[in-house]
Order: sequence, then structure tokens, then C-alpha cells
Amino acid sequence: MTLVEQGQHAGPFRIPRNTAQEIKGSIHDDATASKLGFKGGTVAGSIHMDQFVPALLDLHGEAWFATGGVSLMFKQATVDGEAVRAVVAPGADRAALTMFNEAGALICEGTANLGDDRGSELARRLKAQEPPAAGALRILAALKVGDEAADIPLSVTPDALAKRLATITEMLPAYGPDSLILPPSMAVVLAHGARASVVGSAGKAVGLFGALEVQHLAGPLKAGVDYLGRTRVHALAESPRTEAAWYDVTIADKGSGREIARVKFFLRFMKGSSPLWTA
Repeated sequence: MTLVEQGQHAGPFRIPRNTAQEIKGSIHDDATASKLGFKGGTVAGSIHMDQFVPALLDLHGEAWFATGGVSLMFKQATVDGEAVRAVVAPGADRAALTMFNEAGALICEGTANLGDDRGSELARRLKAQEPPAAGALRILAALKVGDEAADIPLSVTPDALAKRLATITEMLPAYGPDSLILPPSMAVVLAHGARASVVGSAGKAVGLFGALEVQHLAGPLKAGVDYLGRTRVHALAESPRTEAAWYDVTIADKGSGREIARVKFFLRFMKGSSPLWTA
């Protein structure tokens, strides 16, 4: 981080890339995103998580990859080439995280910690979540709070990690070939491998990350390792433009069964992308 102002660690402006813009029909595709009211194909929120890691390592050292967490609520989507700055304000219990673009607009806010944080940004927001009215869900009508799935194979190849590192905003030695530690964005990719087991019934409705949390339990997570995922739906939500699911993916070592990390998703689905709302 290059600036320390009033106890805050403010990083330089970086330019995250929309590495998924070639996926037609996704929120990252310019045509699809524009049709749904966005200014262009969106940069995945998971990519923004990586920009906070240098300051978190300054605060906690390499132990952050073992038991640290980062929890972010996304307030505004960004597009390819849009510069953003990560700001970390240390606190007694947890650090406060914010990210702004060059115009000063808030992109995301959240918390980070060392140790499993049951008072994280997403934990707090999940407790305040109001359930949808009966019959309000169409895209996610098949889901129920408490739904679970287990023994889901999960892995990230070293080649996939290397591809991510080619555009990462904050390259760190820990991600290199000698360690193969996964940055938060790739921890999300790993856990996102369980998506079909949770929200497969949503069909082709366009989804986007409303919030994400990566909590290491006995990390680090690494590329080239076989894991098993266990999922649980914690809440469902509905707004004028979206339906959403809150769920966890707990990631365990395939051989020992030891829980290595947990990723929490607040996954939104755009009503305007679904024939259940537009037909």
C-alpha cells in the first residue's frame, strides 16, 4: 500500500480487468449487461477482493492465508479499465474495508480479520435479511432455506491460477509456482464450482455477485489440490430487480476431511434476464 492517512492504508489506483467479457449472455458481456441497465460488462466482484490483500498481509502477516477472512458487500459494479482504490482501516476487532473509483463513488465496503469472524460484514447483513413474501420468487422458487449438498468435487488447476495471475492487480510471491496459494478471487472460483448444486434450478437467468466472503479456517487454499465442497442455503431474498440466495460453500481437504475454508455468497439473479419475469 502506498499511502497511510489517519490510520488508514490507502492503496494506489489499480485497473482491474473484466476477464470474463467473452462469456456471451453473462453479466460480464457488454451487450447483456447494457440490456439489463448496466454501463457495460461488469468486472467480477471477486477480482476486487485481491486488491485488499497486501494491506491485510501488512496487518497480519502470512497467517492471514491460514485463518484470515475478507467480507465485502458490493455497492456499484465496475467495468473493464475502471480504476479503483482499496482502503483498509485497522480496528480492534476487525479492519474496515472500502473501495472507491476515481470519481469517489463507493464500489464496495466490508471487513477483514484474522480468525473466524462471526461478526463480519456479511454475517451482520445476513442476520438482518428479511425473507421474501410467500410466492414472490420465480427464478429461485425451487430453493428452500436449509437446503444442503455435500461431497462436491472442487479444484483449481495451476494453469487456471497462472491465467488469473496474468491480470491480477496485486501480484504476490505467495501466488507463485513454489507455493500456488489461491488469492481470494480464485478461492471464489474454487467455491463457485458448487454453484450448480445450489442454484442450478435458476436456469439461464443472469447472475451476479451481490456480496462475497472468503474465510480461511485451516488454509491456505492451493491450486492443484482436490477438495470437497459442502453447501447450505441460509436465506433467500427479493427486490424489484433481483432474486437472491445467501449460501455457504465449506471447502474440505478430500483426503483428510479437514475443513480448509468457507466462502459465503450473496448471489443475485436479474429478473429482467428471465422469461419467468419478462414473458
